[in-house]
Amino acid sequence: MAKVLVTGGAGYIGSHVVKLLGEKDYDVVVYDNLSTGTAKAVLYGQLVEGDILNLRDLKKAIDDFKPDAVMHFAAKIVVPESVKYPLLYYTNNVFGTLNVLEAMRCCGVNKFIFSSTAAVYGEPVEMSIVEETPFRPVNPYGKSKAMIEEVLKDFSAAEDFRYVSLRYFNVAGADPSCTIGETKKDATHLITMCVRTALGKREKLLVYGADYPTRNGSCIRDYIHVADLADAHVLSLEYLLKGERSDVFNCGYGRGYSVLEVVRTVRRVSGADFHVEYVNRRAGDPAVLISNPNKIKSELDWKPKYNDLDFIIKTAWEWEKRI
Repeated sequence: MAKVLVTGGAGYIGSHVVKLLGEKDYDVVVYDNLSTGTAKAVLYGQLVEGDILNLRDLKKAIDDFKPDAVMHFAAKIVVPESVKYPLLYYTNNVFGTLNVLEAMRCCGVNKFIFSSTAAVYGEPVEMSIVEETPFRPVNPYGKSKAMIEEVLKDFSAAEDFRYVSLRYFNVAGADPSCTIGETKKDATHLITMCVRTALGKREKLLVYGADYPTRNGSCIRDYIHVADLADAHVLSLEYLLKGERSDVFNCGYGRGYSVLEVVRTVRRVSGADFHVEYVNRRAGDPAVLISNPNKIKSELDWKPKYNDLDFIIKTAWEWEKRI
């Protein structure tokens, strides 16, 4: 079976992908600095501690393992933090990814799966976002990912290099078996924060903005279960291993829920009430982001199993009760 090196594979999304890769008998090495992830989340393969900002260590990890492909999750992802500390985001997400690509080039590895984001679209004009929607990122996080997507196009055109870029919408939930889930103490995913507040792990939930041009004034997002997202990664890997061309795919369900709708659903699923406080908008938050997932369904035959907000919240709730 093919060999895959996974940067950031000890983190929330990366660990779910590593679990699925292991279950499908792929040979896996995880390269992670454990700044936000945990070694306990790496259920398959070997963990190599290292930072993507260290090109020498990256080259050694890739050269020692000689993978058929690299999946790249090692990124900083918090939008407000990116606005406050843009250089931190450009250093890690741009320079760090360039290091990964340079290490791959030096070691003769030419298949790459990139963890991108719907934040590259910014404030789209159309309600349903397709892959051809122009980039209009409104925060340094989205800009850093958009920059790398441009790099990937140029690199793929210039050399024998192929990639799939997966543009995530809002990832949520936990592995249905509750063996892994979100472990980051300061996680900023809405559903994680809601269930932690419902469990009393947080004093209150802050809702950032009640005056957006939406049906109830709060932001609307497309939430995708992390296990369905993991499946999209493995399908992308299989696509590249078959020799297919470089491409990009949206990863979402095509349906949006507002922040207040998520809050109500968490209250109902958990049976717990919790305090919500309304505060000002956060810098860099678009009002609405909803995917059009038709392309990934058509071209990769992606068939999501967990397109249900109640189920997504239930898995997050069950996981949080265990940790």
